[in-house]
Amino acid sequence: MKYQRWDLRRPAGSAARRALEDAGLSPLCAAVLCARGMDSPEDAARFLSSGSERFHNPFLLKDMDRAVTRIRSAIGGGELICVYGDYDVDGITATCLLTEALAGQGGDVVSYIPDRTEEGYGLNPGAVTRLAGQGVKLIVTVDCGITAVHEVEFARSLGIDVVVTDHHHCKDELPAAVAVVDPRRPDCSYPFPELAGVGVALKTAQALAAPEEREAVFQRFGELAAIGTVADVMHLTDENRALVRQGLELLGRTRRPGLRALLREAGLESGGHPTAVTIGYGLAPRINAAGRMEQAMVALELLLTQDEERGEALAATLCRLNRERQAIELDIYEQCAALLEAQPHLAAPAIVLAGEGWHQGVVGIVASRLAEKYSCPAFMICLEHGQGKGSCRSFGGFNLFAALEQCAHLLEGYGGHEMAAGFTILEENIPAFREAVYRLVTLRTGGEPMESAIDVDAEIDCCTQLTAPQVESLSGLEPFGTGNPKPVFLLRGACVLSCCDVGGGRHLKMKLRRDGMVLDAIYFSANAAACGVAAGERLDVLFTPQINEFRGARSVQLQLCDLRPAPTRAQLEQELFQKLKQGERLSRWEAGLLLPSRQDFARLWRFLEHNCVGGWMETGPSLLRQAARQPDGRCAYGRTLVCLHVMGDRGLIRVEQDQLYLCRPERKVDLEQAAMMRRLRTLTEDETI
Repeated sequence: MKYQRWDLRRPAGSAARRALEDAGLSPLCAAVLCARGMDSPEDAARFLSSGSERFHNPFLLKDMDRAVTRIRSAIGGGELICVYGDYDVDGITATCLLTEALAGQGGDVVSYIPDRTEEGYGLNPGAVTRLAGQGVKLIVTVDCGITAVHEVEFARSLGIDVVVTDHHHCKDELPAAVAVVDPRRPDCSYPFPELAGVGVALKTAQALAAPEEREAVFQRFGELAAIGTVADVMHLTDENRALVRQGLELLGRTRRPGLRALLREAGLESGGHPTAVTIGYGLAPRINAAGRMEQAMVALELLLTQDEERGEALAATLCRLNRERQAIELDIYEQCAALLEAQPHLAAPAIVLAGEGWHQGVVGIVASRLAEKYSCPAFMICLEHGQGKGSCRSFGGFNLFAALEQCAHLLEGYGGHEMAAGFTILEENIPAFREAVYRLVTLRTGGEPMESAIDVDAEIDCCTQLTAPQVESLSGLEPFGTGNPKPVFLLRGACVLSCCDVGGGRHLKMKLRRDGMVLDAIYFSANAAACGVAAGERLDVLFTPQINEFRGARSVQLQLCDLRPAPTRAQLEQELFQKLKQGERLSRWEAGLLLPSRQDFARLWRFLEHNCVGGWMETGPSLLRQAARQPDGRCAYGRTLVCLHVMGDRGLIRVEQDQLYLCRPERKVDLEQAAMMRRLRTLTEDETI
């Protein structure tokens, strides 16, 4: 099992599902939306809407009016403006967007992205000094600057004004800039605080244009905004959902030569339909590689260039840098994994590792992999000459930014989000920092180990629901990502017909059978040996359904998220019976396993009459096994347990210690009126998929 806990969302009843289906949604879509709390047509329509009506007025952002006034003044006065960005995908796309937007307004603009290793994140005095020497009079930050209190003051001392546009969390003191535009400002009433840095840059570009030109601004830059938003793992709801959905359409017909070349390198041919996955696994790693390998300006040039040949060359360069990044990342990861295997205590309750010679550009990815593998937050620190530069990644909802705030007395600087952050620290403070992190994580978890968990939207009762049209309908819920993950379904008791390793032994391909249907399944980054899977076994699987196209044929394929051995039928039914007794939720399929027929009651009654001596008989496992035996040789443990419970509830039998007594009432007993039967009837008629 990849996940220690499978959290099945609580489904809505059939009335809510039918209302969504009547509104035009497929049963699978309706089940997912209901499970996620959008169980009315109005809520579903609000979530699914992705038109321009979801875009908020840019001037609702605090200080946007001041930013626009100062930028227009600089453009009108012929001042040299620098768009100062960050070296990740969000920062690079934001830098490209605002550079082109200001130039399009007639501005004299240069771009600057700091070197990750030499300069680090955000504004720094050295860069400001160099820009002042070039004659820059206004710096507009994108995706950085919200914590640059001293750097902004230094810029002012050199005669440079600063406009900050950012989306990171604010500290208590804001920079004394001409304007500070950040939807996360405590005093900002913007309706949607989850914009990426490139989203704030887009809003700034739209604010600089006339209201009637804002749509044209989006048409020009929407693809950049989509790339940066997805790559920065922002919530794909509300305004971001509309931004990314429309931006992906623009990306599919982009006029940027560099992006077209990069899409081809990522395996998306001309005329294809990019998705959030295209960005997350195709474009973002390649663009990010430039910044991680200290060549962010290569990625920026790729986005800015209008030359086809240059675009091809730059795309090839990004792919080469990405391969180099992967090799370095693997080396560091293997070092850390070996250390943690040898010293397991270093992986609980959090991972805080420091090393000389580690590449600052890749340790954030290593931290992500370690956090997932060991189910705890991970902090990776690159050491050089007594100084440490750290990257950290969260697990289990642990708020990294809040944790770094509480460790601020041990740090030289920090910034970021709840889920990903960076910091600088003196080497001598690392032991105290490690203890502080351990204490904060323990406080958050109560001392219990964190568990890896996955949310499951719905259970599939019958595989006939997994038709190609049904699966294709799920694309209406895209784009998928943070805040709107891919739908995950549960299928119990699937029989493995065949299994084999593919992709050089890296992936597992299977044929599964249930409900008389045979389904193809693929489990990436796992193989048969690692999973302990063999033909003939029964599995419970979590999956996202997808359409597989091969040689012109289209079929449903299950992309597995996790699997585990299915319990035996007897184990499953006994477990479900206990859940039923305790009032826990059962799916329609589970309730169907337990619901007895009139024949089941009659057969059990005859068995009891035959075996009771003087009205009494011994109870125990042997009784259950004998009573559950069906004429065809199979055992109906669950239905027999329900029959016994209902008979006791309606006064037909009495159990005292290890003895069962047959009561033989004088009047006819209506077994359907038993509370357990009424609940089972309701569940089988009114549950979700």
